[in-house]
Amino acid sequence: MLLPSSDDGTMKAITVANNRVTLQANGQDSYFYSKTGCTNAKAKGYGGISLRIKAKAGTTFQVQMASSATCGDDSAFGYATTKDLGWTFNGKEQLYNIPFSKVSGFDTSKISSILFSSLTSDVTFGPMAFYCGNIASEYILDPQASATASVVTVAAPSGTNAAKVIDNFSKKDSNSLGFWHGGDVDTALTWGANKLTIKAPDSDFSFYTQLSATCADMTSYDGAYLHIAFTGSNKFSVALQQHNSKCDETIAPFPETWDSLEAARYTTGNDIYIPMTHFNIVRKRVVGIAFKGWYTNEATTLTKVQIVSSVPNNVYIPAKLPSGNLVFACKRPNSIAFAIDDGAPEFAQEVMEVIKSENIKVTFFTVGAPLRDPSTNLSSIYKDMMAQGHQIALHSYTHPHMEGLPNNDAIAWEYDQDIQTVKETFGLSTKYFRPPFGTEGARMRQQLAKSTGNDNPYIVNWNIDVEDWLWAQSDTPEKQLESFKRDLDKGGSLVVMHYLYPSTVKYLRQFIQMAKATKKTLMRVDQCMMDPDAPAL
Repeated sequence: MLLPSSDDGTMKAITVANNRVTLQANGQDSYFYSKTGCTNAKAKGYGGISLRIKAKAGTTFQVQMASSATCGDDSAFGYATTKDLGWTFNGKEQLYNIPFSKVSGFDTSKISSILFSSLTSDVTFGPMAFYCGNIASEYILDPQASATASVVTVAAPSGTNAAKVIDNFSKKDSNSLGFWHGGDVDTALTWGANKLTIKAPDSDFSFYTQLSATCADMTSYDGAYLHIAFTGSNKFSVALQQHNSKCDETIAPFPETWDSLEAARYTTGNDIYIPMTHFNIVRKRVVGIAFKGWYTNEATTLTKVQIVSSVPNNVYIPAKLPSGNLVFACKRPNSIAFAIDDGAPEFAQEVMEVIKSENIKVTFFTVGAPLRDPSTNLSSIYKDMMAQGHQIALHSYTHPHMEGLPNNDAIAWEYDQDIQTVKETFGLSTKYFRPPFGTEGARMRQQLAKSTGNDNPYIVNWNIDVEDWLWAQSDTPEKQLESFKRDLDKGGSLVVMHYLYPSTVKYLRQFIQMAKATKKTLMRVDQCMMDPDAPAL
């Protein structure tokens, strides 16, 4: 239905895989809901909701159905326990149903949500759907062609450099080279004797180990391999990070970019071997290595990171897959690009009027699903902006953490639906994509290249963040202006903002005028990337 499902952070853990969600409750106050819009089950002839459930024997929980008198917020509620519904569990997945006749207190002509609470143990839910009439039926997913490709391998050649140990995890505050290492949050790390266990809280988490305090020239290792000894999960990405041209961390962006490779593709047993040349960055300006993009809650234990000249005879190296261009800044000198992500439709017209009156061109990264919803009017608004010379680009179909999705098929679906929607709506094909939340990793980069049919698509992040997500609804929304100025003063050139909140929209004109005051030229993202296919300035 392309509507929200969430636990609002109340669960201890949520695992999504194979069209199933497993809920691990954090006490009786945990809950999970799924919005249903304002569904008129009476008119449509729906008699209830069916879903697959797996839970151990003795598990109980409560189901809440809600309706909305005005098709807005939930206003009437009906409740039923698993006992009321006659449900029992045996540890195996089975089909269950919620007949509306067994749940009173809500209006079946305006069903707005379903909520599960008071879980006594872990529960896995499968596909959930309304069914017609009084006899429960199951929603069967359409089979999809897999996006997973076979791995092509080549024999690994040998180099001549001596081994260079980067990290043996013997110290918490520094690696074997004496440089910093650490994670985004310490709670994800468990240190042992010459080992580090990482249990990433989400796909945004990274652990870093630096090769230099400034820039390390690693080109002498171009014939060598990055070797990672590990146990546990290999479902993560390995990134080699590139410093900015000044090798100065006070200048934005820092790091300038990186290339992320899929650990699982390069794994043999408990070893990962990656040719240094597979990292498509400027290897004269290396900052360090990042372990990132975990897409399961399984732990990984690292014991050694080093560069070696050769690999064992049983190791075959996969072919390098295209992974696109990850950019945080404009390439054109003295340019700034406003890259605006989707927001609330009611603010869209005001945003367009400000941009038009300031006489600048911008880029809009659009989520596909709202474009297909006539009630948002976004397709008409963006068509008008495209006619005025603004750039329209991709931002996924439903706005998930792309690298956190459970498999390649789920990632491919997000891209393919968004690409198809943009083509149907605007007659447009584009190689520019902004990842929701900035979440990046090897699998989403590889699939972007495949889905767009372009080996060098752009993954567009930012180095000017107005931090609307942090300040717009706070008591100090003016801090959005401070955030913009802070990053602008560091040399930032690529903006991220959303038109989700009135204060952000109110400050848009000031953001633009502050950027103009730098005497730099404001333009679209493709123009600031010096793309030969972009419109002339």
